[in-house]
Amino acid sequence: MSEVSYVRTEMLPEREPPATTIGVIGWMRENLFSGWFNTALTIVSLTFVVMLLNAILPWIFSPTWYATSLGECRDILRGMGREGHYPGACWGVIRDRWVQLLFGFYPSELYWRPIMAFLLLGVALAPVLFSDRVPRKLLWFSAVYPFLFPWLLWGGPIWGPLMVIAGFVIGWFVYRAADKRAGGLAGIIAGVLAAVIWWLLVSGYVIDGVSAVLPIGIEAVQSRNFGGFMLSVTIGVVAIACSLPIGVVLALGRQSDLLIVKALCVGFIEFIRGVPLITLLFVASTLLNIFMPPGTNFDIILRVIIMATLFASAYMAEVIRGGLAALPQGQYEGADSLGLDYWQAQRLVIMPQALKISIPGIVSTFIGLFKDTTLVSIIGLLDPLGLSNSIRADAAWNGIVWEIYGFIALLFFAFCFAMSRYSMYLERKLNTGHH
Repeated sequence: MSEVSYVRTEMLPEREPPATTIGVIGWMRENLFSGWFNTALTIVSLTFVVMLLNAILPWIFSPTWYATSLGECRDILRGMGREGHYPGACWGVIRDRWVQLLFGFYPSELYWRPIMAFLLLGVALAPVLFSDRVPRKLLWFSAVYPFLFPWLLWGGPIWGPLMVIAGFVIGWFVYRAADKRAGGLAGIIAGVLAAVIWWLLVSGYVIDGVSAVLPIGIEAVQSRNFGGFMLSVTIGVVAIACSLPIGVVLALGRQSDLLIVKALCVGFIEFIRGVPLITLLFVASTLLNIFMPPGTNFDIILRVIIMATLFASAYMAEVIRGGLAALPQGQYEGADSLGLDYWQAQRLVIMPQALKISIPGIVSTFIGLFKDTTLVSIIGLLDPLGLSNSIRADAAWNGIVWEIYGFIALLFFAFCFAMSRYSMYLERKLNTGHH
């Protein structure tokens, strides 16, 4: 009699999972067709997407790149049998005016200067944004670049940026001298006052005197020639770079135990946050010169940059204050237990953690500020939106709307998307929590 075993004595070989549960088919079954309701939604959504693409793609892929006017675009499309309300885009306006949309009325023979300025911007930002992949020695160039950037764009004698650097040096030495005698806060006030006095009252005469002896420099460009995307990036980059440190100082001042410092910071933040940016830009355009000494020629772009910086710094202060409030009290007590003074505790323990928590809010403020640079068109500066009005006023392109605005939107999207992706990279890099 043969013996029959009811217990398996050997393992079955591994098999591949069913083809309908893995790969694209498995993903679609799980996410798009997991039930009758999801299946119906998927079919309706796909129908809508197909109809949308059917309307948009012919408009985008329009053979009008070499047209020289809106009328010629229409003739090309009519010759192809494209009739209707939106037969196709007129891309000839972008081919004809893309340089103007990028550089405004900047002299064409000097385009190398803004191009070099923005290429060097990437070099200066590299050691700051990617500190673990870029040599630390490049930080020296990052420190010099803020003075090189305006000189490349506006030109003039080389002594201008050197005198600005000299103001920081003078302020540092005055701070060190006053700090030893009167204490930290008095030293800071004395250093700032010394630098401001140097810049406003002394440096101009020194620049004129040295330039008369050694006229070293590059051709000057007036601010009225600035425009296009170059103007937006200039205002945005400078305001972003300056608003973060000012926002940190304001956030710390708002939490200060010194009554006067706290009152000044709270008053500034609440006032700026309660006033629309366009109002501040009108103040920069029309009223700011009234408060300056007689004969002072305060550049309009510089005035706009100052107002945009102050506006963004007030919002930045609140974002950073939220990061400071999110830290547990044990972090402050731990810094005190190590014997660190206030500034050491902020620099080594408190502020790095607060900034890490605040990264999404900080980047959102940066993106909002960069998009708000389009408001300068209202006060007469020719940013991309301001130039679009002058382009459409040309008889050849009168009636063009979507093509120009689409091109401008694409440029802004590229910059804002890059900033948002970098913030996500930074969050992943600094994520020290447990998964």
